Amino acid sequence: MSILNTLDELLKMEQDYERAAYSRSLSADSISGRANEADCKYPVTLNGYGYNALNQLILTVSYETDGDELDNDFEPGHPATFFHLSPDGTAIVELPYLCFVDSYKEGVLQLQLPNKSSLASIQEKAKNCLLGIRAAIDDTSYRVMHEALHAAMHSTDVKFVRLRDTLIGNLNPRFRQLPPVTVPWLNKSQNEAIRKVVAAMDVAIVHGPPGTGKTTTLVEAIFETLQRETQVLVCAPSNAAVDWISEQLSKRGLNVLRIGNPLKMSDEMLACSYERRYADHPDYPELWNIRRTLREASGSKPSHERQNQLRRLRKRQMELEIKINADLFEQASVVSCTLIGSAYHIMEHRHFSTLFIDEAAQALAPACWAAILKADRVIFGGDHQQLPPTVKCPEAARKGLADTLMQHVVRTRPECVSLLDTQYRMHRDIMAFPSRWFYHGQLKAAPEVANRVIHLMDTPLTWVDTVSGERRTENGERGTESGERGTGNGERGTGSGEQRADSLKEKGERRNRVGSISNVDEAKLVVHTLRDYVDMIGLERIVSDNVDFGIISPYRAQVRLIRRLLKMQRFYRRIRQQVSVHTVDGFQGQERDVIVISMVRDNDEGQIGFLGDLRRMNVAITRARMKLIIIGNSETLSKHRFYKALFEHFQEKGQLVEAQSD
Repeated sequence: MSILNTLDELLKMEQDYERAAYSRSLSADSISGRANEADCKYPVTLNGYGYNALNQLILTVSYETDGDELDNDFEPGHPATFFHLSPDGTAIVELPYLCFVDSYKEGVLQLQLPNKSSLASIQEKAKNCLLGIRAAIDDTSYRVMHEALHAAMHSTDVKFVRLRDTLIGNLNPRFRQLPPVTVPWLNKSQNEAIRKVVAAMDVAIVHGPPGTGKTTTLVEAIFETLQRETQVLVCAPSNAAVDWISEQLSKRGLNVLRIGNPLKMSDEMLACSYERRYADHPDYPELWNIRRTLREASGSKPSHERQNQLRRLRKRQMELEIKINADLFEQASVVSCTLIGSAYHIMEHRHFSTLFIDEAAQALAPACWAAILKADRVIFGGDHQQLPPTVKCPEAARKGLADTLMQHVVRTRPECVSLLDTQYRMHRDIMAFPSRWFYHGQLKAAPEVANRVIHLMDTPLTWVDTVSGERRTENGERGTESGERGTGNGERGTGSGEQRADSLKEKGERRNRVGSISNVDEAKLVVHTLRDYVDMIGLERIVSDNVDFGIISPYRAQVRLIRRLLKMQRFYRRIRQQVSVHTVDGFQGQERDVIVISMVRDNDEGQIGFLGDLRRMNVAITRARMKLIIIGNSETLSKHRFYKALFEHFQEKGQLVEAQSD
């Protein structure tokens, strides 16, 4: 009880922190610094309106962008509000209409409005002043999580109480004795994980490090479970994660009913959505006609006979709604939704023998409890050594809100965990370090990828060291080469003496006004290093073999800087679609043939800040299939034992290159 009560208090702390941050952002001073950021677009232009497939009123707005938007809080279905500056320019005034994002792409937002009167008011306001759009706080999620924690604390249901106490750690998990499960196309550890999932009476965990086939294993575990049960609930913390596993289950031949806001679903999953299935039900045309008749009769004073007729229509309407709803759930073998979506009104009073939570290591514990209330047992799938859930309040994170329920079970009940130990993504030398540091050396590379390289003369690991020759000499380290790599000239550099002089003033890391850090010289070095690598392999081969590249930096400012530098280079035009640049979070769940990581930090004190989140670095490293290039200052980084060990791994297994001046 104390654990759940503490979670509730920490969640309240997070909610208050987010509300306070939102209130602070209502100052006019913040607009100049945050316009066209992830949560704020200002000013916007009203472009027109219409209706979407669900007959909802949609307003399209546009705004200026440099095509370099890294993050986005305007996800489909997310609440948003219009605002303008007060007449004296000292405050932000929000319009009293809550909108919802229908679709988003850089430079264009489509927003679902509540009604025509709100549209008229917004249009009228736009005639007199500039309007902006802000992402609003989603209080619904907080409400669902608080209610779930209270329900979990006070439940008297015998089955749930047993599951709750097992997850918290007060009771030992139970397992049935079952013969081995053998799915021919899966490896030994995957089959063992499925066996444990099926045998578990309370909880099991499928721990899937990068490239080990976690989703494939979960899909087969769900399929195997459905040989013994009629229906399962499948959840994940995000709509994207729900859609991904739902698509795989649908391809496996399972009938998936996707619950949630259609605005938040992928195009592929719309056909499986509750709303689309509802509209496709054979009884829906009759229901639609009844609803139309009742709408037309509203507001009138019907005769006694007409009243009786309308009463019969309402009764028939209710019968049809109940029948269609029951049919949709009875026909589905998999019901899928987000963790918060499990509290959706049509899920009320529904219960499942088994709940599967995918990407559980990214899920807040209070959100998990919302879904667990609907199940007799729970199966977690994920990797607690990769990205954690997002917690904005530092104090709440430090006190435990960032610790997931999956982490807690892994720590307290290791007998529930099945580690998938064979990865099918990385060269073994790339895999070796994260395996040793994060997975107790238990990962192994499948034979088909263990020695796979892009070029026979290439090494899978290269560290481009930006420690200057002067600093190497002072520390008695390698050689006496000078400086970081310069800007060069012509197509490969800035071509301007003035610009080169400016770059010398900006050596090392620099913090921008919103707190993100960049390193100009290192960004230029990233662009030059990637070009050198493409030259070595051969541009024609890169194009013909569709070799893809990922450039990762933990810092948004550095990502923006690298993107701009790449756009300046004609050399990259032929392979522009093969090069992606993003933060670590942007590459979660993805992989590339070649990964280049810009570490950014360069200071005498060994301050590494955000790089101290080692799980993010695990994600960055393990995106690479055949080549991993790290560009960074070994002296700064090696003051942290993780990066010291990583640098030594590159020394032993790969190639070290000192950044040279041109």
